[in-house]
Amino acid sequence: MGHIAGDDRDQLLLLPDVVDDYVGSDNPVRFIDAFVDGLDLAALGFVRAAAKATGRPGYAPGDLLKLYIYGYLNRVRSSRRLEAEANRNIEVMWLLRRLRPDFKTIANFRRDNAKAFRQVFRSFVLLCRDLDLFGRELLAIDGTRIKAVNNKDRNHTQRSLESFIQQADARLDDYLRRLDESDAGDADRGGTGGGSRTDNLDAKITALREKRGRYLAILDDLKRSGEDQVSLTDPDCRAMMCNGRIQVAYNVQIAVDVKHKLIAEQEVSNAPVDMGLLTETAKAACEMLGVSTIDAVADRGYFKTEDIVACEAAGIVPHVPKPQRGPAVREGFFRKDEFRYLADQDAYVCPGGQVLATRNESKLRDLKKIDYSNRHACSVCPLQPRCTTRFRKVSRIEGEEVLERMAERLKARPELLDLRRQSVEHPFGSIKQWMNQGAFLMRRLPNVRGEFSLTALAYNLRRALTILGASALITAVRA
Repeated sequence: MGHIAGDDRDQLLLLPDVVDDYVGSDNPVRFIDAFVDGLDLAALGFVRAAAKATGRPGYAPGDLLKLYIYGYLNRVRSSRRLEAEANRNIEVMWLLRRLRPDFKTIANFRRDNAKAFRQVFRSFVLLCRDLDLFGRELLAIDGTRIKAVNNKDRNHTQRSLESFIQQADARLDDYLRRLDESDAGDADRGGTGGGSRTDNLDAKITALREKRGRYLAILDDLKRSGEDQVSLTDPDCRAMMCNGRIQVAYNVQIAVDVKHKLIAEQEVSNAPVDMGLLTETAKAACEMLGVSTIDAVADRGYFKTEDIVACEAAGIVPHVPKPQRGPAVREGFFRKDEFRYLADQDAYVCPGGQVLATRNESKLRDLKKIDYSNRHACSVCPLQPRCTTRFRKVSRIEGEEVLERMAERLKARPELLDLRRQSVEHPFGSIKQWMNQGAFLMRRLPNVRGEFSLTALAYNLRRALTILGASALITAVRA
């Protein structure tokens, strides 16, 4: 008995197979098709959403959007690879009705509609909200650094530029001195000078002077701009600390609903640190979820008094652990949280039981700051070696009562910190590992924001497909 044989490739069929037969009823591409068809692309801001009456016909934005959603969902982001998929992938052939756009058309579409992709992401968030996939009780907020299209060697700070110019000047002086010595030696020997060593030095001097001139021009531009660093390939990206090393990257912020680990809101910035980004991220997520108040938990990198106060004023209940930092911590002295504040007396009680009531007012980042101390008690305190070298000052800044309330909330619910880690690391791990998106493909901040909107949309879509399945999503989008 022989093996099962396929059809002859040259055989003509009277009734050829229908492409639709190759795409199952629960295939995700059917949901992508229904979802995009239900969007008002013109209202979302897509370019050329309405066809022109004259001129050469172009591809419909809906078809190219379907291609990109499919690509990001299946770990294909390159425009050239998407072009290849349109020519060989039966699912893409079904989705695009056998359209075959070239890679340049595909790439231009992503560049021209970067802002609109964010609105598509938000449209899917609203669909998930209608399907009750968001708990809308607790948000986990975090940021990660994703590499930009810019090598570290093409990122400069003012200090690094000045250092190179100084080193270049020293090397030029050394080269010129060696040239003078070579000329003097040739004269003593009655020679005519020259030689390969002299020619080599001349070439090095010329090259170093050209490089010094370029770096000097960059330094002048940097001083005029007021920025602290400059990137030459992608001017919007910045050098940031990533896993213990410096990398030129963008700072990606997400707010994750803990119920199903879906991304409620996302944003990309070039801020090197997370401090100060809590309120804007949580507030935008709150608006997307349609709630007036919600709990938000973040790590200690977001701890900033003004930001936490603003969160509470916006109806967001923050849970951010206080980092242990400052000169007292560095010296191994008593921490500030070991001093107890007496609200009725407006004073602190130190670990030795003494009252610090002497007050001295000043300013810190436009906030009122009060230093509390008791010089006499410190001078006779047996705990002084464990507390200070002379006398101890404990500072209290405007809005500190908000931080104290937050500390009490965290003390009552310490499990929130573990829940934050479990929730927010899931999307980042999936995006960087499973989706293989550890680096951006596009340059400039607006384009990078559009690119990550597609990434976040693909992540949410994959989660929703896992939870509900394609059939339920199709039914919901057509309802």
